[in-house]
Amino acid sequence: MPPTFHLYGTSHQAALAVTLLVFIFMLALARTRFAPIVEKTLGTLLLLLFPISLIGHAWSGTLNAQTLLPLQYCDIACIAGGIALWTRRQFCCEVLYFFGLAGTLQGLLTPALVVDFPSASYVFFFLLHGGVPIAAVYVVTAMRHRPQPGAVRRVMTFSVAWYAVIAVVNYALGTNYAFQCTKPPQASLFDQLGPWPWYNFVAIGVGLVFYSVLYLPFAFRKATR
Repeated sequence: MPPTFHLYGTSHQAALAVTLLVFIFMLALARTRFAPIVEKTLGTLLLLLFPISLIGHAWSGTLNAQTLLPLQYCDIACIAGGIALWTRRQFCCEVLYFFGLAGTLQGLLTPALVVDFPSASYVFFFLLHGGVPIAAVYVVTAMRHRPQPGAVRRVMTFSVAWYAVIAVVNYALGTNYAFQCTKPPQASLFDQLGPWPWYNFVAIGVGLVFYSVLYLPFAFRKATR
């Protein structure tokens, strides 16, 4: 059995360091002829992560209702990131930016992870939770696809609508997507949001605050297309 994961232990620090190095590497190549290659490589990786994880779950016998569907917000950020890096579609860039930095980055800093390296769960977790924030910052800096006016409203509407979809799925299947039914076992921001079910409503409000703060650097810039 792989060892137990420890928050900010050696393996967590290593994952954070690798994430930072990959981001610096991508920025260094952003203005070279290799930029399209690294963008599409990361985009392809993000698009393949969930299908490959399904194969891994099926192989290990952990494929169930909780792991079968790409309903977590980090899954949506990952898919949006892959599409954004390949197509530069504005809405996907905005979903990636807000979901990636308001949500997935939290997972990178406070992982809801039980087993440590070299487990497949560890590898897939940090590929996703490291790759998405890298892509989120990259699209608004190197690719210059910044959030446009109305971005907070659009992404917040999408977030709440998706939250409702997840609630229906959780009720029907008895799952815990988006941690709507039970908080993560590890320490996280959810611990500061109150008891169930109220933390779900507080989380929506916190999401709006995060989105608004993330939009501030672009609020007074002229919109670009």
